[in-house]
Amino acid sequence: MQLLAVGLNHHTAPLALRERVAFPADTIGHAVAAARAWFGRNAKSGGEAAILSTCNRTELYSAYQPAGDAESSIDAIAYFLAEYHGMPYSELRPYLYTLPQDNAVRHAFRVASGLDSMVLGEAQILGQMKDAVRQAEAAGGLGTYLHQMFQRTFAVAKEVRTATEIGAHSVSMAAAAVRLSQRIFDNIADQRLLFIGAGEMIELCATHFCAQNPKSVTIANRTLERGEALAHRLHGQAIRLADLPDQLANFDIVVSSTASSLPIIGLGMVERAIKARRRRPMFMVDLAVPRDIEAEIGRLDDVFLYTVDDLGAAVQTGMENRQAAVTAAEAIIETRVQSFMHWLESRAVVPVIQELHENTEQMRLAELERARRLLARGEDIDTVLDALSRGLTAKFLHGPQQALHQAQGDERARLASLLPQLFRTRR
Repeated sequence: MQLLAVGLNHHTAPLALRERVAFPADTIGHAVAAARAWFGRNAKSGGEAAILSTCNRTELYSAYQPAGDAESSIDAIAYFLAEYHGMPYSELRPYLYTLPQDNAVRHAFRVASGLDSMVLGEAQILGQMKDAVRQAEAAGGLGTYLHQMFQRTFAVAKEVRTATEIGAHSVSMAAAAVRLSQRIFDNIADQRLLFIGAGEMIELCATHFCAQNPKSVTIANRTLERGEALAHRLHGQAIRLADLPDQLANFDIVVSSTASSLPIIGLGMVERAIKARRRRPMFMVDLAVPRDIEAEIGRLDDVFLYTVDDLGAAVQTGMENRQAAVTAAEAIIETRVQSFMHWLESRAVVPVIQELHENTEQMRLAELERARRLLARGEDIDTVLDALSRGLTAKFLHGPQQALHQAQGDERARLASLLPQLFRTRR
């Protein structure tokens, strides 16, 4: 059985391409069925398929017995993704990662554990993967192999989060900002977020915060068009920077990072906002150098203001703790991968075992029928039992003895050393 994971993500493909290869949620079932039908052209038997599609990744997991080699199976999946989305194969193929067998299993374990996420250790991807598996199961895409792999995937993710602190420590300015905000607000999902600026740092911060599913996201930027472009990717809205004095009171969390040489948010603006908020706290992060938010604002009772320097200590501590957690998580995953591959290899001999059972059952029934006929003719019971045991032994040994006599050279030597192990009895 060939296990494969083929896909692209934020590490391998730009957003513009990821958008073209994404599967809308309401098409996943149809796509899984289409994938299985596509594999059927290149497989010895019907295959299994599941599709994981998020804003950061599109991955197709499959399990089937290919008619050709692993490379042709990988190409079959790549061609399916290209054709399904109406893209040239040559345009898509360079951005795809192709992971067979244990690499596919390892990848699934790492994804579910948050080790392959844009936000290291984030938990949202586990829920997204569970949704993908439910959709694949409803579409008839799961069989013995993918079902077992995904069940172990979820167990590994739980073990990683329980046994390590993979999600507990900040490793970047953005992640540190999220962690600090959680000291003020128990649940970011209940908060309204404002990001000032539309550069790389703001986008990274917004990605971290949006993983917590906030109530709303707003981008304030001097150029509205650029703010709207980022807001669209974050499923939020955009406002002009000039609207900030009238809008500031609406937000619980404010993160700013612009190239302005002068502060954008002054003490008076925040005092008016706090008054309008009726003293509800406001969490503010200033990632700009020079600063976007006047330092005096940090002295207000209901404002929690953090600067780049404030986040630095949290990042340093978090980096050390997180690296230890990543190392521990990878060790857990590697152990579980080996366990799954052992199970997979054991499945390969199931048909052989089934055939052995069927053959020996036929031998047993034939000898039993012969014994019954002898007993019916009045033969001595001890004589019949002796004949029954000798007949069964002769039939069981006939095949191995014949194979040993017909073999030559190294093959005979291998059989001669193997057969005693196969017929060894416990004392």
